[in-house]
Amino acid sequence: MSAAAPIRHRNLPLLLLHAREAVLSRFRPILNAHGLTEQQWRIVRALIDTGPREPREIVTLCGISSPSLAGILARMEDLGLVRKAPVDGDQRRVTVLLTTKSRRLAETMAPQIEAVYAGIEAALGKDFTDDTYQALDAMIARLGEASGTPE
Repeated sequence: MSAAAPIRHRNLPLLLLHAREAVLSRFRPILNAHGLTEQQWRIVRALIDTGPREPREIVTLCGISSPSLAGILARMEDLGLVRKAPVDGDQRRVTVLLTTKSRRLAETMAPQIEAVYAGIEAALGKDFTDDTYQALDAMIARLGEASGTPE
């Protein structure tokens, strides 16, 4: 039996997973109260922030696999949260748009969501929170560049 090679570095993927859970656990009660899954909220939030997008763009923005996205968007359409419109000049492509219902839902949720962000900032401090955003943005950019994939 051979001993495993020692790994000197801390388990970064596991640390990021724990950090993600520590953050998401603060938002989950709001999402649950409004009948949204985390993935649905990611899509709503991405479309609020960036405007209508094609599904392939949503895959990249939201970190959701293409096969999963198809099912999530179908369910969101059934719930009246999104609609699809053909892309001008190419009827094979579609753009996903938020509905009035999803925009109203986001507006209703906004004070609660902002309160969670304020609570996180109060717990961590504004400087640490700002530094964390900057460090994560830099990590994504640098590791994306290193792997040849866009941000």
